[in-house]
Amino acid sequence: MARERARHKTYLLKRPESENWWIKLRSPAGRVEKSLGTPDKAVAELLALPMIAQHKGLLLASRPTPAGVTFQHEYEPGREHPGPDGGRIIATESELIYLDKEGRIRIRGPNGVGGLSFAIPAPGARPSLPVKNSDDAIFETYLQHKNITGHFEREARNVWALFKTLTNSKPLKDATRDDGRLLVAHFDGRGLKSATIEKKIAWLKAATNLAIKEGRLKFNPFSSVVPKRDDKVVRLPLDDMDMKAIKSGLDRLDKGDRVLLRLLACTGMRLSEAFEIDGEATEKRIRYVIVGHKTEQSKRRVPLPAGVLAHLPKAIKGRLFKGGEPAASKRLNRFLRDVGIADTRKVAHSLRHRAKDRLRAEGCPLDIQYELLGHETKTVASGYGRGSPVPLLRQWIDKIGF
Repeated sequence: MARERARHKTYLLKRPESENWWIKLRSPAGRVEKSLGTPDKAVAELLALPMIAQHKGLLLASRPTPAGVTFQHEYEPGREHPGPDGGRIIATESELIYLDKEGRIRIRGPNGVGGLSFAIPAPGARPSLPVKNSDDAIFETYLQHKNITGHFEREARNVWALFKTLTNSKPLKDATRDDGRLLVAHFDGRGLKSATIEKKIAWLKAATNLAIKEGRLKFNPFSSVVPKRDDKVVRLPLDDMDMKAIKSGLDRLDKGDRVLLRLLACTGMRLSEAFEIDGEATEKRIRYVIVGHKTEQSKRRVPLPAGVLAHLPKAIKGRLFKGGEPAASKRLNRFLRDVGIADTRKVAHSLRHRAKDRLRAEGCPLDIQYELLGHETKTVASGYGRGSPVPLLRQWIDKIGF
């Protein structure tokens, strides 16, 4: 019996030939197997909700319905409604999200009468992903205009698909900030910090701003929708004892992760930037890579330090690291705990903080630090020229060490 219940609750699956999640449904109307177009399980689960709702509706439609019983949404989906005690209720097709007056999620429940979070579709109806509309062209224009590719393109597309699902593909010209807040509520419900939520929503905010400049839209529903909260996680740099533990336990990592960890430690680059590397160049025989494609201030040339060169291919041709950034982050953070670094404020990103501290301790000029680690904010100086000679940058980056 338990096996039968588990089988009915399993709707998502991974196929060996695809990195994306798939949905698999069986009902009187037929069988559905379809890629959800994303490797992010949380996004896949949300995309699958309306399909699962329709699937359940078909199953119920095939059974006798008690007289006088009807099924309908309790609150209109895709909108924000007044809640108790000054709070709000955000309604999706499948769920009601109850927020207190500070915007924190308190309760989740189904958006429907009798425990059903959907309206029963007509027999024979087929589930579908969010429909294509003219707003997709706006989003594609932005991706091409800014040359967003790789990991960042996948992240941006996932956020866009999520917004369309939450709002039932509501046209951007009709969207309000309440629609933008649906995204905030979803990410808040997953436990994301406000800074992380801001970064994710920034893709849609930027795409809409470009459309406004081109006269295609007049209002940005993603502007000023993330509440200001003092919830930033304080990350601590790794100290000498931590690095000693890391070195002694390196054999616990596979070859690829050993190289990845060394590169992060010796350069201070972000994990996402390491996954951008797909080639190299040289200047006066010094090898370097270009990373930081997400923003103008982060794009830079990073010399390959002496502490990493012996572990790299003779020439980087194509993608240096395979797989995805989220999975690598989990592996590296788990490795830190395995070697005895128990403080949860110390994570893989702490290698970047360590690099910053090492450069500062060596007396590295601030402008060189910016060139090696990337500007945190846009400055006038960051827009001038190509920057310092790579051999000079190499001298300073070698002082970080492993």
